[in-house]
Amino acid sequence: MESRPLRYFVAVAEELNFTRAAERLGISPPPLSRAVRQLETEMGVALFERSTHSVALTPAGTVLLAEARIALDALQAAERRAQRAADADPKLILAVKADGDAGLLEPILARFASEPAALPVAVRLCGWHEHPRLLRQGEADAALVHEPFDRTGLDSETLFGEPRVAALAAAHPLAARDRLALADLGLRPDEVPRFIEKNRTEGRDLAQLLTLVALGGPTPLLPASVAARYPRPGVVYLPVPDAPPSVLAIAWPQQSRSTATAALVRAAAAVSETVRGRPAA
Repeated sequence: MESRPLRYFVAVAEELNFTRAAERLGISPPPLSRAVRQLETEMGVALFERSTHSVALTPAGTVLLAEARIALDALQAAERRAQRAADADPKLILAVKADGDAGLLEPILARFASEPAALPVAVRLCGWHEHPRLLRQGEADAALVHEPFDRTGLDSETLFGEPRVAALAAAHPLAARDRLALADLGLRPDEVPRFIEKNRTEGRDLAQLLTLVALGGPTPLLPASVAARYPRPGVVYLPVPDAPPSVLAIAWPQQSRSTATAALVRAAAAVSETVRGRPAA
């Protein structure tokens, strides 16, 4: 199976409209429709249910969409990694969300530098949810990422779990307490992942978020390391013992055979053991 028909199929599957998909691909609708029909003929299955007014994926199309995305990402990643391997000055690219490393980035890089397979590291700053895409498309070799995340095509190792704190304005009615419970924030334990995801989806960086908190805005749940690393006038951090922990992991592509990436994972695991008070052998 060639990659072009798969790209055509993915465009139609994501747009659910042949005209919009054709515009996205820069071609006209008739050749796009013929290419999708040919793909269905070759596979022996219907990928779309078509009517005069709508296009919908069949069960076979739904499965192919997930697999095609992985396959196309893998092709793109292979091209990028091959190009990078030819560089005269190779580097390892580590994707990290700014302020999202739990304070482990510098110790990990220092430990990695002592590994025989170490390469210079280029830190790629990214936003929430970008890490898996960067790994799958070959734009990063490894990532420090908070769970949960899309593990499709990736391997990972949990590094560190830490308690959560609530960030409140100093004038907040609850700010005088020494700790909070989820119920004080109007949350049940099962609602915490959705609550945290909402903060991530809104896309604010930490400085913006804390500015809003100080002005009496949201009351986010943050990793406890944020309180130690980012004291801020007008913001009070209170522990929330019944909140689920913030968990940091290191992730890398399943197909990676890079000795440098493997060495970075070992370095990260060793640092995490030390942080948890159990020095690595």
